[in-house]
Amino acid sequence: MKEISFTAIIEESHDGWFVGQIEEYPEVISQGKTIEELNENLVDALNLVMKSHKETTQELYQGRKTIRRKITFA
Repeated sequence: MKEISFTAIIEESHDGWFVGQIEEYPEVISQGKTIEELNENLVDALNLVMKSHKETTQELYQGRKTIRRKITFA
């Protein structure tokens, strides 16, 4: 299966830290002392946001008759 990639928008702050945001998920924002650390932190933040979105959606559909299917896209 192909990997899914996202675009990180990165700025270096006045104090030398790197601050980033995922373009496709603008609520995912983090920082790091290095770009590598920022990347790891953005991945962690994205996982948390996606988990939160999933929980919110599951609550919305709780008790309703639904069909759930995995989808794959490139």
